[in-house]
Amino acid sequence: MSAPPALAVENVTHAFGKVTALDQVSLDVPRGSFTALLGVNGAGKTTLFSLITRLYDNVTGSIRVAGHDVRRAPGPALARIGVVFQSRALDPGLTLRQNMAYHAALHGIGRAEARERGDALLARVGLIERADTPVAALSGGQVRRVEVARALLHGPQLLLLDEPTVGLDVAARRDVVRLVRALVAEDGVAVLWATHLFDEIEATDRLVVLHLGKVLARGTAAEFSGGAALADAFVAMTGTAPEAAA
Repeated sequence: MSAPPALAVENVTHAFGKVTALDQVSLDVPRGSFTALLGVNGAGKTTLFSLITRLYDNVTGSIRVAGHDVRRAPGPALARIGVVFQSRALDPGLTLRQNMAYHAALHGIGRAEARERGDALLARVGLIERADTPVAALSGGQVRRVEVARALLHGPQLLLLDEPTVGLDVAARRDVVRLVRALVAEDGVAVLWATHLFDEIEATDRLVVLHLGKVLARGTAAEFSGGAALADAFVAMTGTAPEAAA
């Protein structure tokens, strides 16, 4: 029997009052894969992430992480997820090591093991030499790399990243994308990467197009674009003006 996917979302609907944010959304993220969740602001990407991570309660459909239902077995499900939210989550007054240690404690990781894991991950993201530097002294791109390292501390199978490159310059964006893709290729981490930026998606990536709360397409980016530019295919399907989707 094959192992369940890292993430399986089936027929999930969510509303805020009379406004439907997600409408019968289904998607999956295979283990060890990079899946891009493409949609403009307001598509429902952050709402979906909030349901997966139990910030909101899903009352319709099902969400499973490595086979564990997030509603019925939240402990095992959430233990397998690492998250980088769009908003910054590190304490700017603490050093990189202190931030890592604090997060490790939340996962019940002992101090010695936390130091070992934290330093290894800071080295992995190229920031071990800044381990005793306050987060406030880092650039935006460096902060994002530390957030990725922190999200990996407890050894998750699934990494969720919600618009992780927003506000970064071109070089910093490239560094974050390369880092996350290396985690997929070298460590077998499954990634769900939410974005509205077409140049962050490669032709062979698994792609889910989310628009106005509905999944409009699933498959590879190449299959979706059909030989056209990804942006052109997206605009043709959604009717969204390029400047709003770029």
